[in-house]
Amino acid sequence: MTRVLIVEDEPEFLRRFANAVLGDPSLVLVGAVATGRAGCALLDAQGADVLLVDLGLPDLSGIEVIRHARAEAPGCDALVITMFGDDEHVVGSIEAGATGYLLKDATAERIVAGIHEMREGGAPISPAIARRVLSRFRVAMRPSDSTMDEPPATTRKRESPLTERETELLRLAAKGLSFETIGELLDISPHTVVAHVKKIYRKLAVHSRGEAVYEAGQLGLL
Repeated sequence: MTRVLIVEDEPEFLRRFANAVLGDPSLVLVGAVATGRAGCALLDAQGADVLLVDLGLPDLSGIEVIRHARAEAPGCDALVITMFGDDEHVVGSIEAGATGYLLKDATAERIVAGIHEMREGGAPISPAIARRVLSRFRVAMRPSDSTMDEPPATTRKRESPLTERETELLRLAAKGLSFETIGELLDISPHTVVAHVKKIYRKLAVHSRGEAVYEAGQLGLL
């Protein structure tokens, strides 16, 4: 049996991840907590084989939780599940000791498969993140010249194709908030939120929330 600890501050995602783990008879849910400190304490008290952790926690960063797990429970595999797909978060997580990195639009089946993949020696990673890592590796391998001082074209800030409201909505979506919650915060109906989201997807040429956040980050829009 594989013992899993979940650290995620958004209730909607916490429930979804917990249900995914509970739905697999070969997995045991050690705990599901909403703060980094609670996750570290539970890991110290009960241990775990796999740590599912978000990066945007309200107290410690998820990267700090991963570092703690690596130091105190070296046999524990850390799987990041987040909305962040930028270099800073990806590289920071890997350097801290993360074994896998999935975006939050991953299905429950993909998350469970990722857990098993890690325990079998693999490193599950979302396709968009894999492309980013490979691109970074290729840049690092190029001969040094004057052009290398410039940021890659994909990371330079560009004129935003999004309106201020769409950008504001996407920032909230990047935090993992539901469309209903976003509507309440922006004082608009959930149907209006969905309409804005469809426009964002069309403008960024993407098909999911995770892809939208990733692409906006790459374009320097967030």
